[in-house]
Amino acid sequence: MTSRQSGAAWAALLAAAAPALLAQPAMQAQSPSTIAYGVKDGEKIVEIRNVAYEVSGTGVPGRPPDQRLVLRKTARSKEVLGEKGVDATMTFEAWPLGANLNQKPLYAITLTGLEGRATDNSLWVVSRGTEEVEWWSVHKLGNGQHLFDTYVPLIRFSISREVLTLRYAGFETPPDDTPDARLKEPHVVGVLTYASAERVIREALVTCDDPKRAQALRSYWDAARTVSLVEQAAPSRGLRISFRESSPAAGDPVTVLIGIAGDDLDLAHAQLPPSLHARAWKR
Repeated sequence: MTSRQSGAAWAALLAAAAPALLAQPAMQAQSPSTIAYGVKDGEKIVEIRNVAYEVSGTGVPGRPPDQRLVLRKTARSKEVLGEKGVDATMTFEAWPLGANLNQKPLYAITLTGLEGRATDNSLWVVSRGTEEVEWWSVHKLGNGQHLFDTYVPLIRFSISREVLTLRYAGFETPPDDTPDARLKEPHVVGVLTYASAERVIREALVTCDDPKRAQALRSYWDAARTVSLVEQAAPSRGLRISFRESSPAAGDPVTVLIGIAGDDLDLAHAQLPPSLHARAWKR
């Protein structure tokens, strides 16, 4: 073989090997998903573990501007078939893209819940209701920090028509066993939260003069609540909270309207029925 032929052979060999060399990953991980079914004491039990990975975009609030995150979501559930409810937890972990996933993550949070998703490249929104009551927890994607809870689906909107500037709203109806003693006060109806992806901007405590009415409006079983974004006379807008009681004699829904002025709740001009009140509140 001539030197020219030898050089050509080496070039061909290197060209063939190049794709394989490029295919070697800088980071690789795998986590098995499993399902198990069995019968114990006459009960049919299904246990499931699902693992999912995704990569965030750049610009995650609280992280370096050009950094992407590897996000791992692990869902575990145990269900007795034919019975209501399920034992379920969600674990959320994050690493900088390229990091060894065997190393300690930036954070790891585990919550009771059925499902969770990364939202707007900035939040984890976790469905927490494992029984009959639906509710959600909102956490920061960059560090896992808890922002707020909501017992209505999360509201998202932009406060600017020119540049996307997202804000979020939810309404917390405190359970009887809430750890915050202030929310056990008999006149409390709930808390409206207005937030960005970085922080809670304002919370508004809604109360009712009549404690029995407050209890009815707060009930998970006797009343339904919705929160919606309302466009008022341009350029104003606001958040409408509606309570509809299930009692046949309840009448029309109870409505609270709180405007958004600048980048805050306009509590001074809130529109409420005479017996209801809204004031600024902090945890």
